[in-house]
Amino acid sequence: MSFSKKILTVAAFSMLALPAFAQTTPVTPGQERADEVNQRVVNQDARIEQGEKSGQLTNKEATTLENRDNKIASQAQKDEAANGGKLTKKETAKLNKEENHTSKAIYKKKHNDKTQPGVTPATPAAQ
Repeated sequence: MSFSKKILTVAAFSMLALPAFAQTTPVTPGQERADEVNQRVVNQDARIEQGEKSGQLTNKEATTLENRDNKIASQAQKDEAANGGKLTKKETAKLNKEENHTSKAIYKKKHNDKTQPGVTPATPAAQ
């Protein structure tokens, strides 16, 4: 079976399973907010890891950013535990604001002149 046929087969089965999954797992608004924040933490961790692997982030920068993101994840867990696994709108707004600041910090650190040893900083494209 070719690769594209495998992809189509997986997609077809996923579409068939999705309605059944949706019916058996009701999600409340507070849980959706918690999932959103948790997914942002995962995404930011992946960005940090990618920056470290590419050499755009030094080990110190990556550690600082990871600690910052871990602090947000820890706060989200505490807030969820205090509210039965859900986040209030106010808590979500606060955590998203912190994630926005962390996202900007990741971008700035990935695009500064500091890199891993042996990696040359990327130069901006000529305009």
